[in-house]
Amino acid sequence: MKFAVLVFPGLTCDLDMYHAIEETVKQDVEYVWHTEADRLDQFDAVLLPTGTSYGNYLRPGALAKSSPACKHLQTFAESGKLVLGVGNGFHILVEAGMLPGGFLRNQSLKFRSARETVRVENNNTAFTNDYTQGQMLTLPVANEFGNYYADEQTVKKLKNNNQIVFTYADGNIDGSTEAIAGITNERGNVLGMMPLPERAVEAIIGGTDGTALFQSIMNNRGEQHVN
Repeated sequence: MKFAVLVFPGLTCDLDMYHAIEETVKQDVEYVWHTEADRLDQFDAVLLPTGTSYGNYLRPGALAKSSPACKHLQTFAESGKLVLGVGNGFHILVEAGMLPGGFLRNQSLKFRSARETVRVENNNTAFTNDYTQGQMLTLPVANEFGNYYADEQTVKKLKNNNQIVFTYADGNIDGSTEAIAGITNERGNVLGMMPLPERAVEAIIGGTDGTALFQSIMNNRGEQHVN
């Protein structure tokens, strides 16, 4: 299975994502610079790391969505292959219209780095089937715009379609609607989440609760493998 780490200018945590693939599932992984996204069809899954795309000027992810890379990313997702966006990668997926909702600044109006307790709300996805339903995870967060917002109609749709995959289980400090920490698209092959699983794949960095997410992607590899 071949993974692409799609890198926009300012996404500073591409190395973390690359290392997570090497460490957890030990598969081929390449950095793909945003100007080279026309070759995404060579990969089985695309990973969007966090950071500050284009410096997060305007809104996080708002400038990245105007890159031709997002059109290639949308084509990739429409093929049914898996796309994971974490942190600023989640912002980009929302701004590009690949996931519903929007983002506000944290209720504290400050950047916040911490470890959060996150509940698995749906383990019947290609990203979570190696977890158990209701499992509690400890995952890092690091953001200023971690306050996910969705209106009442969107929340109803997310619930009806089982698109809410993760919620914050310990206070929802940043103020996300319905304590949402991660959602998929309706098809279930695009996941965005604010917690950072790639920073929780080794005990030496504080935990391994992110490992099962990458193992879940591998469990789904049968239909995704390009070679």
